[in-house]
Amino acid sequence: MLIVSPSITLPESELVERFLRADGPGGQHVNRTESAVELRFDVINSPSLPEEIRARLLARRDRRLTSEGVLVIQARRFRDQARNRDDVRERLVEIIRGVLVPPKKRVATKPTRASKERRLVGKQQRGRIKQARSRKPDLE
Repeated sequence: MLIVSPSITLPESELVERFLRADGPGGQHVNRTESAVELRFDVINSPSLPEEIRARLLARRDRRLTSEGVLVIQARRFRDQARNRDDVRERLVEIIRGVLVPPKKRVATKPTRASKERRLVGKQQRGRIKQARSRKPDLE
């Protein structure tokens, strides 16, 4: 079981892990061992996620989320598989925890009268500066 919050736990059966050969330093050893981990979590079909959390996860503009609603996370930070497994699971938990709190509603505001006045005065001054540049000197 992967514990996300007191009310949300993800069973191991919902997590699909695949082991890959990692790139980067390591010499010949890196060509023989599959230390990188790819974790797949089906957000759309997960019975463990509440509906509002699922909707917030799917609404995120995350490139790790496929068009089928599967979250794909890869970890190849460490040279051993066990640490990469822990890393990818921690990152999944952090992503889900990131959407637990609903975003605050934006309150529409209007500019104050003084800020409107300042803006207009600034525009007039700028216009006068530009106009002064374009005037031709009087030739007598």
